[in-house]
Amino acid sequence: MKWIIKSISVVFHPIIMPLLAIHFYFTKSPRFSPEPFVYAKLVSITILSVVLPIMVYFLLKTLGKTETIHLKTTKERIIPLVVNCVIVSLIIYRVFPENQIAELHYFFVAVLLSNLTCLALALLKFKASIHLIATGGVFMFFVAFAIHFSININGSLALFAIITGAVATSRLYLEAHTPKELLAGLLIGIIPQLIVLKYWL
Repeated sequence: MKWIIKSISVVFHPIIMPLLAIHFYFTKSPRFSPEPFVYAKLVSITILSVVLPIMVYFLLKTLGKTETIHLKTTKERIIPLVVNCVIVSLIIYRVFPENQIAELHYFFVAVLLSNLTCLALALLKFKASIHLIATGGVFMFFVAFAIHFSININGSLALFAIITGAVATSRLYLEAHTPKELLAGLLIGIIPQLIVLKYWL
């Protein structure tokens, strides 16, 4: 049982959430996007939001600045969060500028706001759950996506709600976070997505 619960935290790690959101958008969106365009965006996001953070993690581990990929202490979080803010800013301005796909542009604007909030809290020695920030933000984006395009994705929403609950349960079971840290993470993920809705919904 412990292996299964631990696997949930690994499989649904925050670094894969942006890629999941992008894949979901291009799969479910009624708008036509040329296949080479979609492929280029997916490759770009994979490199920037998955490969690059992993490389940064191994560099920090080599330098003795972090112990695990889960960033257990607030001190371990500061450099990765700063790097991630830079990466997300690059995505906003180069990969998904507003004049291409407004929905994804503002999704990443909200992701940046969530990262900055998490960074500020880390500097204040509060460890909000990054797992719940990521899943909460993506879940809210899925809800807004369904409203924006007036499509029924209730099955996907139900599945992701279960995933969010499973991730929260996993983090609690592994004693990685307190309920307060999980709730803070969920709100930090959801609220920025709500803030940017007026720009694209």
